[in-house]
Amino acid sequence: MSRACELTGKAVMSGNNVSHANNKTRRRFLPNLCEVTLMSEVLGQSFRLRISANALRTVEHRGGLDAFLLKAKSNDLSQRARLLKKQIQKKLAEQQAGD
Repeated sequence: MSRACELTGKAVMSGNNVSHANNKTRRRFLPNLCEVTLMSEVLGQSFRLRISANALRTVEHRGGLDAFLLKAKSNDLSQRARLLKKQIQKKLAEQQAGD
């Protein structure tokens, strides 16, 4: 399992530890990943995702998983998130066709 957010694509970065004496040693900056269960109102089911804390805040701000996925660019999302987005779009199109 990679250390990358499934929704935003935020992943491991590298940089330097810099001491007071200005010695530089390589280090890794790991994203703050959380295992969360998010509910899709359109599909009526919940999904377990490994996302960053920042992405979780953004999902809440945008009004839920469905709104986040519909607004996000597909190339930023993981393969699984792209599949969810496609399912949500298909379900919304069916609902609008039925109305």
